[in-house]
Amino acid sequence: MIDGKKVVVVFPAYNAAKTLEKTFKELPFDIVDETVLVDDASKDDTAALAKKIGINHVIVHDANRGYGGNQKSCYNKAVELNADIAIMVHPDYQYTPLLVKSMCSIIANGVYPAVYASRILGKGALKGGMPKYKYVANRFLTLFQNILIGQKLSEYHTGYRAFSTEIFDKIDIEKNSDDFVYDNQMTAQIFMAGYEVGEVTCPTKYFEEASSINFQRSMKYGLGVMWVSVQYRLQKWGFAKFDYLKIK
Repeated sequence: MIDGKKVVVVFPAYNAAKTLEKTFKELPFDIVDETVLVDDASKDDTAALAKKIGINHVIVHDANRGYGGNQKSCYNKAVELNADIAIMVHPDYQYTPLLVKSMCSIIANGVYPAVYASRILGKGALKGGMPKYKYVANRFLTLFQNILIGQKLSEYHTGYRAFSTEIFDKIDIEKNSDDFVYDNQMTAQIFMAGYEVGEVTCPTKYFEEASSINFQRSMKYGLGVMWVSVQYRLQKWGFAKFDYLKIK
């Protein structure tokens, strides 16, 4: 626990056997109460390895449900375990688990109910090897989103996120996509519910085993992100209503 808050780390995993153990061993176990791994029908031995190294709860999807579908299982399990704070750590070791304590502390002390680890604050992205076209796309999409959503985040596209589970009492993640745009839909839901998001700077690593999506899927993701932002603005202005943006 941290400041009396139960911390559950969730790993959305797909073919993560090569990097899972290294990621897991860097967790700050002095504050982490339980760990959850959701294996999205991997083709390697991710699930078996997770059990072997001591991850508390291993859930295996019978069929691949996508990145968003994986997160839904992760957060639903964290809520079931009565977590006060759920923090998502990618098991591909692209983001350092050493920031878990800092991110959880911000939430536990009531500063922000959600904290994102940003690769853009500082020089973490390019220094860590982010391809330049991805960096430019990240900056363009983030600017577009900030304008339409009315926020000032440094990036919307990090996969390293921590949440107070009270957020799940107000938003319905089941209405979000099962694909990569899930992250941005959830961010839009959080802002629509009146919550704020804090950020910490985060180094990152790009290497062969780190997860990534191809150019075609990146284009689909980018268009999806822009549409989420347009939907948010339309609903804010009262011109339209979108089911996933309804607050409980």
